[in-house]
Amino acid sequence: MAMDASEIERRIKAALPDAQVDIRDLAGDGDHYAATVVSEQFRGKSRVQQHQIVYAALQGDMGGALHALALQTSAPE
Repeated sequence: MAMDASEIERRIKAALPDAQVDIRDLAGDGDHYAATVVSEQFRGKSRVQQHQIVYAALQGDMGGALHALALQTSAPE
């Protein structure tokens, strides 16, 4: 069962309340998304650490309910 964009955004914002989140459905199939996430909690962290925070927010659904998520993460400028 696919995960919809609003559920992805809800989970990310639950873990990162200050986050600005933009989700795009890349293929129109509800399985392939791109997300841009901007959060102060990313400041001073490597790109890998930032992505790990987002993946943790998705509670293990990567590769299952959510097939693919292209991430762009950053701290606010």
